[in-house]
Amino acid sequence: MKVSDYIVDFLIQKEIKDVFGYPGGMVTHLMDSFRKREPEIHAHVNYHEQGAAFAACGYAQASGKMGVAYATSGPGATNLITGICNAWFDSIPVLFITGQVNTFEAKGGLAVRQRGFQETDILAMVNGITKYCAYVSRPEDIGWELTKAWYCANEGRKGPVLLDIPMDVQRAEVPPEKLKLVQVSGEAYQEEEKWDELKTLLKEAKKPVILAGAGIKTAGAQQLLKEFAEIRNMPVVSSMPAFDILGRDHSNYYGFIGAYGDRAANFIVAKSDLILSLGSRLDVRQIGARTERFGENAKLIRVDIDKGEFSRKVKADELELLCDVKEFLKMALEINLPMQGMQEWLTVCNTIRDALKDLDASAPKEIIGKFSKKLPEEVLVTTDVGQNQVWVAQAFCVKQGQKVFFSGGHGAMGYSLPAAIGAYYGSKKPVISFNGDGGIQMNIQELQFIAREQLPITVVILNNSSLGMIRHFQEMYFQENYVQTNRDSGYTVPDFGKIANAYGIAYRSICREEDMEAYSWDADKPCVVEICLEDRTYVFPKLEFGKPNQDQEPLIDRSLYDKLMKL
Repeated sequence: MKVSDYIVDFLIQKEIKDVFGYPGGMVTHLMDSFRKREPEIHAHVNYHEQGAAFAACGYAQASGKMGVAYATSGPGATNLITGICNAWFDSIPVLFITGQVNTFEAKGGLAVRQRGFQETDILAMVNGITKYCAYVSRPEDIGWELTKAWYCANEGRKGPVLLDIPMDVQRAEVPPEKLKLVQVSGEAYQEEEKWDELKTLLKEAKKPVILAGAGIKTAGAQQLLKEFAEIRNMPVVSSMPAFDILGRDHSNYYGFIGAYGDRAANFIVAKSDLILSLGSRLDVRQIGARTERFGENAKLIRVDIDKGEFSRKVKADELELLCDVKEFLKMALEINLPMQGMQEWLTVCNTIRDALKDLDASAPKEIIGKFSKKLPEEVLVTTDVGQNQVWVAQAFCVKQGQKVFFSGGHGAMGYSLPAAIGAYYGSKKPVISFNGDGGIQMNIQELQFIAREQLPITVVILNNSSLGMIRHFQEMYFQENYVQTNRDSGYTVPDFGKIANAYGIAYRSICREEDMEAYSWDADKPCVVEICLEDRTYVFPKLEFGKPNQDQEPLIDRSLYDKLMKL
């Protein structure tokens, strides 16, 4: 059979229903093979390769399966790179397939920059941001390379892989029954010799806190975390990308930590004597550059599937467990722990939360809170990067079955809209895509995809007519010398109502409180909802560099601060 047919059959066997890409000369055989196998698998046309890459990320995040994106050689392949970075930093399993010039056109060992038209060494560019990448030079290697790439993407800490396949290899005939496949077995992660120390730390802790990271979502361990927190009656804080793990109204959840985190969550970490970090990178935005100020009086237990994360010590005496968080939680539920004293600690946590809960109210957060309450259970949410992302994390009221997806580590503007497309196909549930007026313009062409397929995606644009996050930096550090961030310094926005009309998508404007009260969400049709904001909007609280995490701007009353720290 033809190699391109073999690739498509392989994906069907892996239960992949939807893939994303953009047509190009070096992937025409692959495109033709996808068409021959409809309706078992659908290859969806995006309007930019970056959009296809983000859609594949959203598909993987929503479905728990592999995402797949394809592009032609040269500019098609390089346009995937931002999405590949996104998958790499957020541990998303995605198979990227790039076409390449025929092997007989390739430059090989020649000193020329390029021999074939659009010939580009994509492997050299993505080697550091993929778990595996390979050039498939022989048709008979396709089985080996596909199975190896698939295994690498899903083994241990998940991530992207890329196969670069020349056009003449794609069209070659191979006997599938004779193809060599990779035979692999999963690596065992066991740290049994450290369990006695783990049990001792858990038993001796008087003020423990669970720090839940996005690795819990990747591992599908949300329910186990909920059980562990409830049975042990322990407070839970999270990283920002994991704020939807328990839901804002869960009695054990106190918000997300970090530079833009909930004040209560940062206070609780500062007052704890044990931090149990599950699947979190503990990066600078979470714990600050001066790690000695993170949980100054707390022991730290780190559970992570990637031993590379342990190369950066947060505390000199931290207990490191190389383990899948799902398997860890299963075993941790079997540990017999004393329960006395936990209620006293939770009372302190509740006192902190109650004292700080309304301190940083703002119009955007109020709008997002009200908007989220109008949405039913099971709706999925994507956000872009910037103020809109933080407002959603701070104010969106997550309900049962709802999931929120970010571009977390890479922080790529333009993620939300195409990721929403992928999330829909990965779940077949309605999606809300939150965007700023800047980020929406990065991949605004994907509105045509939504219009073409009439997808149930509501595109929310929080429009303050500025690049609010950077504008705020310019206020803080450049004496309000605005450059390229608002209408007076070189940045402008279009009429989004006219744009929605041009794409044939329904449009709603929310500029007054009564507009929000009157708004009713339509789950069945695409819609653009523009929320009008003042140009000077802010994300508060915000940690200033060098301050302890619990002491965020704007500074709270010093007597209240001292009172909470003494609890």
